[in-house]
Amino acid sequence: MGWSGGKDCTLALHKVIHEKELEVTCLLTNVSSETNRVSMHGVRRELITLQEQAIGIRGRKVYLPKNNTYELYNRYMENECKLMKLKGNEIGVFGDIFLQDLKKYREDQLAKVEMKGCFPLWNLGSKEVYRQFVELGYKAMIICVHSEKLGKEFLGKVLDLNLLNDFPAGVDCCGENGEFHTFCFSGPIYRNPVPFKNGETVYKTYPNPIEKGESGFYFLDLLPGL
Repeated sequence: MGWSGGKDCTLALHKVIHEKELEVTCLLTNVSSETNRVSMHGVRRELITLQEQAIGIRGRKVYLPKNNTYELYNRYMENECKLMKLKGNEIGVFGDIFLQDLKKYREDQLAKVEMKGCFPLWNLGSKEVYRQFVELGYKAMIICVHSEKLGKEFLGKVLDLNLLNDFPAGVDCCGENGEFHTFCFSGPIYRNPVPFKNGETVYKTYPNPIEKGESGFYFLDLLPGL
């Protein structure tokens, strides 16, 4: 299971568990070796471990180098998929909703090691994914926003049906275009809520290869424990 700790991978995992057609053996998370945080989400590695323990599925972290590149990322992930394949895994599960190029990329990468992809949320639509997540009883907090797409006042907000109507026009309510990221801390597949407390708000910029400039992001740092 491709795992970031957010709402979409959580709902995808929920569906796989309850459909009982596949057995999820591992939650696989990309972590920056420099910061010990989930790539782009900014979630501390320790919180991902607490999620794994609360769900009851073992996790594995792929530590990406400081000066990571597209080519390096592909090499790391191909090696990891080869290892998963050797351990008997045949399928990679992902929480993608509608980005066709991303889905094809994942399928092409998996095909290199003779694995297949499973996309439980595919074509459900963002509003339906959001509603199902909330109505099933899951709790997730917005912990990262793209500063050019969503205001930092959304940091710390917990997803509910009221918030669904507060997103500005043009912002996907699941953040599928990178508008925001979430951290899921409670719900039906969790044996106990993940203990955490809010830390400081941080602003960071990253190179934007598409627009040949930089993009800014606000992060809410979450600290393990109550």
